Amino acid sequence: HRSGIFSSKAERAHSTMMNADMDAVEAENQVELEEKTRLINQVLELQHTLEDLSARVDAVKEENLKLKSENQVLGQYIENLMSASSVFQTTDTKSKRK
Repeated sequence: HRSGIFSSKAERAHSTMMNADMDAVEAENQVELEEKTRLINQVLELQHTLEDLSARVDAVKEENLKLKSENQVLGQYIENLMSASSVFQTTDTKSKRK
């Protein structure tokens, strides 16, 4: 009869240890799951940031091309004004010295 009690206590102790092990594994799995979820959210946030930055780069490139074109037009306009104005006409400095 005594061995039955001992066996029952041993079984309970073993069962308690197994439950503790299972709880530890479950807690570890929960930590891993939380870490994976955190990393996934971080990756998604970084993807959105990258998309936003890409869109901004495209907008800046477009604005840059527009400004280059406007600068060319203004440069040509200024060049035409200068060539039409007598103030900017080239003068012969040798003839002025005489």
